Amino acid sequence: MPHLFDPLTIRGITLRNRIGISPMCQYSYIDGFSNDWQITHLGARAVGGVALILTEATSIEPEGRISPFDVGIWSDDQIEPLARLTRVLKSNGAVAGIQLAHAGRKASSAQPWNGGKPILPGEPLGWQGVAPSPIPFNEKHAIPHELSRSEIKEKQTAFINAAKRAKEAGFEWLEIHAAHGYLIHNFYSPISNQRTDEYGGSFENRTRFLRETVQGVREVWPDAYPLAVRISGTDWVEGGWSIPDSVELAIQLKSEGVDLIDCSSGGNVPRVAIPEGAGYQVPISDAVRHGANVLTAAVGMITAPAQADEIIRNGQADVVLLGRELLRDPYWPLHAAQVLKQPAPVPQQYLRAF
Repeated sequence: MPHLFDPLTIRGITLRNRIGISPMCQYSYIDGFSNDWQITHLGARAVGGVALILTEATSIEPEGRISPFDVGIWSDDQIEPLARLTRVLKSNGAVAGIQLAHAGRKASSAQPWNGGKPILPGEPLGWQGVAPSPIPFNEKHAIPHELSRSEIKEKQTAFINAAKRAKEAGFEWLEIHAAHGYLIHNFYSPISNQRTDEYGGSFENRTRFLRETVQGVREVWPDAYPLAVRISGTDWVEGGWSIPDSVELAIQLKSEGVDLIDCSSGGNVPRVAIPEGAGYQVPISDAVRHGANVLTAAVGMITAPAQADEIIRNGQADVVLLGRELLRDPYWPLHAAQVLKQPAPVPQQYLRAF
C-alpha cells in the first residue's frame, strides 16, 4: 500500500511524493501576465518539497477571468513569463502543472481584499459573464450572456489553444477547471443549465461541453503528460449535481484520456450549507476513485501529516492537494516527512536546519 512519500508515475511524469498545492488565486497580475509574485509564491513551495505545483486558475481568455487581476494564457505574449515560472519549479524538483479556467457567470469580480463583489458591465474594469443559460449566480451578479452554439465552439477552441501555449511554456501537467460554479460546471449542473439543445437537458447533453473540451485538449496535449480535471463532486443541494453523477462523469472522462480527477465540491449555489470539517471532501474522492477506477486527488481541510498519509494509505486518493495549509507553511512536506519519519527532499542549502 503506497504512502504519502511514495513517488507516483502517471504516463511519463513522476511525482517525487503524493503532495500537491491546490490552485489558489492570487489576484495579483496585470493584463494576465505572470510576474515575480507568482514565481516567489509557487517557487517557495517547490523548494519546500511539494511534488506537484498547480498554478492558480489561469484564464483562457480575458473575459474568463474571475477578477481583472487574474493570470492568463490567452496570448502568445504570456508564454515566456510562464516559462520563467516552470523553469524555477522544475529546477527545484517539482512538476509544473497549470490549471486552465474560465469563470463563466462568476467572472468580473473585485479582489477579495477589496470586497470581492461583482464588477458589473459598464463599471470600471467590469464586463459581462457568459453561461449556458441567462441565470445569474446570485442577485448581485449581472445576468450572463447565453452562449450560442458557435460561441461554445469558440470557448472550446480557446481551451485547446491555451493547452498548446501551456506545452510551449514548459508545463508537464494540465488540469481543466470544471468546478466551483465556473463555466464548465455551469454546463453540467442542472442548477445553472436550462438549455434545450444538445448542450442541455440530459446528463449526456449537460456534460457534452466538458467531454468535447477534453477531447480537443487531449489531441494537442502530449501523450507523455498527464491530463486532469477538477470537478465539483456535488452541488450540496437536492436536485443539483451529485456524487453518483460525478462517478459516471469520471468513467466517461477516463475513456477520453483523463488520468486523474481532482475532487472538490460546491461553488455553483449561493448560501448553501456545506458540512465543512477536516477532510470533508475526501469521501468524494474515495467514491470517484473506486466507482470509476480512476486516479483521484483529495482536497479540503487536509492539514495534518498523519491525516494526509492516512488518505493515501487507505486508498481514498492517489494525491493530496493542500491549499491554505501550504499558505501557512510552504515547507509543510519537509515538516511532514520528519513527523512521519520518511526521507525528506531537503535542499542542500537547508540541510543545516533539518
